[in-house]
Amino acid sequence: MSEELLSLNINEIKECLPHRYPMLLVDKIEDLKLGESAVGIKNVTFNEPFFQGHFPERPIMPGVLIVEAMGQTAGIVVAKTMNLEKSGGLVYFMSMDKVKFRKLVEPGDVLRLHVVKEKSHGHVWRFAGKAYVGDSLVAEAVFTAMIVL
Repeated sequence: MSEELLSLNINEIKECLPHRYPMLLVDKIEDLKLGESAVGIKNVTFNEPFFQGHFPERPIMPGVLIVEAMGQTAGIVVAKTMNLEKSGGLVYFMSMDKVKFRKLVEPGDVLRLHVVKEKSHGHVWRFAGKAYVGDSLVAEAVFTAMIVL
């Protein structure tokens, strides 16, 4: 695949993913290497709808949404690699393994979502993901997704 590293803004992300507010959890893509990896950026703000009910006295981002953000970042790798934005194909979670939450994510944090393809076979891709705030690992997971055309 291409050695060129790509970046995507929010409008380009919306061309790749069907998600919209409040479920679009990636604001920017950096270092996208087609067929291999990417870094997604999620700016966590106090205005996120989940903070109203997820511990309003001590707002923290739900861990499942951190994993979802990793999955969306991986979905962009798949969509751009397979040119799905033109075919209408979608990427769906099949499994999540080795999920670990290590630190809290709070309003004002910037999540850096590192995803790397472990393997792919046809329409099934497996990724390893790690989420960071600054230099601190906050979550990690291995997940498999399937492309449906």
